[in-house]
Amino acid sequence: MTCPSSEQPLDSSGRAYHIGLARGDVAPSIVLVGDPARAERCAGRFDSIDGNWSHREFCSWTGTFKGIPVTVMATGIGSDNTEIAIVELSSVIDDATVIRAGTCGGLQPTLELGDLVISWGAVRLENTSLAYVPPGYPAAAHPDVLIALRDEARESGHPHHVGMTATAAGFYGAQGRDLPHFPAVEPNLEEHLARIGVLNFEMETSALFTLAALRNWRAGAVCTVFAQRHHQHFVEQEDRSRFEDRCVDTALGALLRLSLCP
Repeated sequence: MTCPSSEQPLDSSGRAYHIGLARGDVAPSIVLVGDPARAERCAGRFDSIDGNWSHREFCSWTGTFKGIPVTVMATGIGSDNTEIAIVELSSVIDDATVIRAGTCGGLQPTLELGDLVISWGAVRLENTSLAYVPPGYPAAAHPDVLIALRDEARESGHPHHVGMTATAAGFYGAQGRDLPHFPAVEPNLEEHLARIGVLNFEMETSALFTLAALRNWRAGAVCTVFAQRHHQHFVEQEDRSRFEDRCVDTALGALLRLSLCP
């Protein structure tokens, strides 16, 4: 019996170790979200479902959205999970366009809860991407995806902003939240980032942009503001699904635009 490679393990049916997907399961247009419930709601917008897989925290649906094949995957939280998703997706599909549809904290006073932030680049404060590229390597959205997201948000009438994102290695101290018993090393980090023009804070985008560039895939990111860090406001429970769906709809609409004008 031939053993799987320890470098990039696949099982006997060719399924990737963590995401549980094989060739033929994944569409070339992919939406990445963190929360499995958000992924399921995204799949509910599909015209039809061809497959649904759940392995560890990675939950995936593949189907058709307005005539184009699309996969939505829930990756869980963080740049390390994003690394696993992109590397293992790369083992089962050769060419893809990937859009992250997530949530974030807004750093600028002009951002409101529920606004969309479309990232043209990301400050790499996480350390996952350092395993692949040096610190000065830029994490940038693909211009085609950036324009498609902007146009979709604009024509849908969603409040949106285009600019720079910061990707942190965690949610609390890594984003400058200075809590009792858990002091942040840089408690003024959010103010510093805001001063240099960063729009929002989240935990995945820079890893996605870096790895997609290495793979020569098109990638973009759109996030809805759940935390207004400047004003110290957080989204109400009853608004969360509506704001997330606005973000997911923008990602799906952008993928449709890109499929029509590849």
